[in-house]
Amino acid sequence: MWLYLAALLGLYFLCRWYRERQSVEGLPEKYQLDVRGLRVLAACLTQQGAEQLRKATSQRLIAAATAWVKEQVGDKGLWGLVNNAGIAIPAAPNEWLTKDDFVKVLDVNLIGPIEVTLSVLPLVKRARGRVVNVASIMGRLSFFGGGYCPSKYGVEAFSDSLRREMLPFGVKVCVIEPGYFSTTITNPQIIIENFTRLWERLPEETKASYGESYLNDCEYAAPRGFVGLLGEGGAIPVA
Repeated sequence: MWLYLAALLGLYFLCRWYRERQSVEGLPEKYQLDVRGLRVLAACLTQQGAEQLRKATSQRLIAAATAWVKEQVGDKGLWGLVNNAGIAIPAAPNEWLTKDDFVKVLDVNLIGPIEVTLSVLPLVKRARGRVVNVASIMGRLSFFGGGYCPSKYGVEAFSDSLRREMLPFGVKVCVIEPGYFSTTITNPQIIIENFTRLWERLPEETKASYGESYLNDCEYAAPRGFVGLLGEGGAIPVA
């Protein structure tokens, strides 16, 4: 009996290992929906647009965007929604942070996608489409403090519950868990500046408990630790 279970467990991990080693070649050429004749409604096409959205995100903005989407898709509904919002800073040991630091990240990474999804869900149901939520590998394992990891855990949980609820309506809910990509989130200089800014506002008692060497170690590790894990050129740049 135990030998049988051990064999099944070994087979499971072998299959999982094989599956996770698979890679897709030619990613930049994959699924270019716009050039294949599909209508793609981009909420954010430029970096400037992204910054404006981050500063102006509100229920009114989401309502206006939903009305615009309804006008574009008409009675056909919306076949797909992709939620790809993501900021990571402020990030540091949790003791260094305030409630507002957490809320800033959670609003963008978790509450925003939830609000957008609920707003256009009737359109997705009409088309029997799908919702794609971009989470993170850090939605499974917390590497650092701050709102980023909790927000991605939340995206996973929201997606799991929504998936079960939408099944009777023929709507699929998918989660993508990206690994390490070269974006501003993984920029070593931005991470170091974030650590320094948060350190400088700490009470002297808290600074003393960590010691100046702690900050120096963080600044040293930023370009060499997780951020530099894959080495020079190891991360896939994202335009």
